[in-house]
Amino acid sequence: MSADHKDPESVARPPRAAERIFDTACDLFYRDGIRAVGVDEIVTRAGVTKPSLYRSFASKDDLAVAYLRQEEEHFWGLFDAVCEAHPGDPRAQVLAYFEGLGERSQRPGYRGCGLTNAAVEYPRADHPARQVSAEHKQALRARLADMARAMGAARPDALADGLLLLLEGVYVSSQLFGPGGPAGGVAAQAALLIDAYVDPVRVRD
Repeated sequence: MSADHKDPESVARPPRAAERIFDTACDLFYRDGIRAVGVDEIVTRAGVTKPSLYRSFASKDDLAVAYLRQEEEHFWGLFDAVCEAHPGDPRAQVLAYFEGLGERSQRPGYRGCGLTNAAVEYPRADHPARQVSAEHKQALRARLADMARAMGAARPDALADGLLLLLEGVYVSSQLFGPGGPAGGVAAQAALLIDAYVDPVRVRD
């Protein structure tokens, strides 16, 4: 049975083995990539049997989708938290998110965005992991466009795309340069980008 179609009660209280499988898979998928991690490695590290995995997840793809859904939930949790901390101020909301992202990108072991990584790993548009990643990025692009319009940007869609490119640049460059790399200064770049599209006088009026 697919992880997306389990009985609600079993989702709320998953078996202990399923928790170990899922947590182990999430750690390995994020650290090493989904395709590089095999089912044998997951069950060995989780201390369970292969049948235990397949009782909880119909396939490795099913497990990968569950991992990416958790990554998506984690992203929106962080994003919504900074928005709630700056009500009614989309510029401050965006910059607060970039501040946090820049800080996280400097931590050892940071591997960018699991959804971005999955999109790179799975180029076929019909792969379930690719579909989850694409849907998430489309939703983020739309959210940024709404925020750019709320800022009063002259070209909100262009500003949103610029901000999205900054995000994706952090996810990739942080893995190349690590701590001390350019990703740490992304908030300052985001501020310059916003100011290039938003006239503060017109916004005040």
